[in-house]
Amino acid sequence: MTSTSEPDQADLIAAAVTAVPGVVGLHAGMFGEVATYLPGHRVSGIRTGPDGVTEVHVTLRYGSPVRETAASVRDAAAAVTGGVVDVTVEDVVAEASAP
Repeated sequence: MTSTSEPDQADLIAAAVTAVPGVVGLHAGMFGEVATYLPGHRVSGIRTGPDGVTEVHVTLRYGSPVRETAASVRDAAAAVTGGVVDVTVEDVVAEASAP
C-alpha cells in the first residue's frame, strides 16, 4: 500500500533524474516491469521497494560517461529520497534517436 506522499516522491525523483546531463529518459525495463503505480498514472523507470531501496532505470545519450552519469543519477535521486538508490543503465542511444 502506498502513502499519499509517494506519488509526489516518484514524480520528484523522475524530474530530478531526467534533469541530469546525459540522461535521455527513464526506462521501464525489458517488459515494462520497472514502474511505480499511482492513482491515475504510473512513473516508468522508478520502483520503490518495501526495504526503502529505490531503483532507477535510465537511458543515456551515447558519449555520456556511463559511470559518472550513473553516479549523478544516484545523487539526484538520493537527494529526493534520502535513502539508498540503485541505478541501472538500460540503454544507450545515439543523438539522432534521442527524444
